[in-house]
Amino acid sequence: MVTRTQAQRDAMTVEIGYALLSAAVLAGVAFAAVTGPWYLLGASPALSRVMLVAGGALAVVVFVLRVVHVLWGYRGAPGTEPSQPGRTSSDS
Repeated sequence: MVTRTQAQRDAMTVEIGYALLSAAVLAGVAFAAVTGPWYLLGASPALSRVMLVAGGALAVVVFVLRVVHVLWGYRGAPGTEPSQPGRTSSDS
C-alpha cells in the first residue's frame, strides 16, 4: 500500500475538482451549442426532441473525455519523487 502525504492527497482532490468543474462547463457549452440554435429558430417539436437527445449525448461524451484527459495527464503534487528512482520522467 502506498502512503501519501497530506499535500499529495490535497493536490489530487484539487485536480479531481478541476476535472469535474471544467468538464461540466464544457459539457454545458456543447449542449447549448447543439440545442440553442434549434430553439431560437423555432424548430418543430419532433426536431427539437431529436436535437435535445443529440445535445445530451454530445454533452455526456464531452464530459467523460474531459475528465479522462485531465486526470490522465495528472503527474502528482509538485515536489513528489518520480516513480522510478534516478529518472526524471517515464520517457527518459
